Amino acid sequence: MYVAVKGGEKAIANAHGLLAEKRRGEPAVPELSVEQVAGQLSLAVDRVMSEGSLYDRDLAALAVKQARGDLVEAVFLLRAYRATLPRFGCSLPADTESMLVERRISATYKDVPGGQVLGPTFDYTHRLLDGTLLERREEPAAGQTVGQTVCQTAGAGHNENEDQEILNAFHGRCPKVLSFLEQEGLMHTEAVPDHDPEPGDLSRQPLAFPAGRAVRLQNLARADEGFLLALAYSSQRGFGSTHPFVGEIRMGEVDLDFLPEELGFPITIGSVFLTECETVNKFSGSDGQGARFTRGYGLSFGENERKAMSMALVDRALRAAELGEELRGPAQNEEFVLYHSDNIEASGFVQHLKLPHYVDFQAELELVRALRRGCDGARAADGNGESEARNA
Repeated sequence: MYVAVKGGEKAIANAHGLLAEKRRGEPAVPELSVEQVAGQLSLAVDRVMSEGSLYDRDLAALAVKQARGDLVEAVFLLRAYRATLPRFGCSLPADTESMLVERRISATYKDVPGGQVLGPTFDYTHRLLDGTLLERREEPAAGQTVGQTVCQTAGAGHNENEDQEILNAFHGRCPKVLSFLEQEGLMHTEAVPDHDPEPGDLSRQPLAFPAGRAVRLQNLARADEGFLLALAYSSQRGFGSTHPFVGEIRMGEVDLDFLPEELGFPITIGSVFLTECETVNKFSGSDGQGARFTRGYGLSFGENERKAMSMALVDRALRAAELGEELRGPAQNEEFVLYHSDNIEASGFVQHLKLPHYVDFQAELELVRALRRGCDGARAADGNGESEARNA
């Protein structure tokens, strides 16, 4: 990672002071608190947590405030802090089937156990500016809620008892939609090797190729959302041939379990809010198993639906080689995707161009001048030769 050059300490200190002044904004306006950022700019905070690889809403909100809303800079701040933290161990794999669902939809089946749960979404809103948001609103009275926690949509005419049964179902296990296809043998499955190795850790080990799917998914989970969105879009438009159905998107709280060596049994140490997406892709079959569907997978911290969907599309595109498909687009190129998806590395490499390159440029300048002098001399020599030939 390229970092700022040293020197000009007084000028740099003044720049920091001006930055703090710009961050504060108009002094007559109340300062934005970290709690307000975490509560009212939650989608920005969730993105920073995901790409910063650190699940801490307060720290992510602090990073957003400190970065003046520049989310890539906020991700950089969060990752830098994360690098200073001790690591006590790894949690057990999160069981998303036991998720306390806040949103859960499927584009493949209308009637799924538990129903379609809209939750908080922009999907059904009119994209019109809401002028009422310019006004300060009265806080809701004690015990009064602004809206319903869960919106259930599977069929009309549900009564309160039916809705309550549906809500109660989510406190247990909520089956994955794609499990229905697995039960019919219509989903491509991967056999777990006898000695299944521990997945690599990109925060500790450099990226190496060929990368296994576990490493690829780690990379995509930390990747820049905009980059993944563009790659996912390209794969849908023919540069990768990935135009899937959304099998399921679910969003909610998931418990994290940890297995202390001294205890010998797992304990729940907390919960995280996750967004998970599984896509269903057509696949004709190339290994004698016959036609079936394949899966794309995306998982992200917080409410991060667009990222999870993009991740699922790119994950499936990157599986082209192992599934025997023709590579036809950049989203299928493992090295291109994984090497260029990290926004911190990309930002650093691009922004280092604005740092002093005086010596490098002078070397280039002298080289170009020398080449020009040589070219001008050659032209002059050719001109003299042609003139002498005409005189002769």
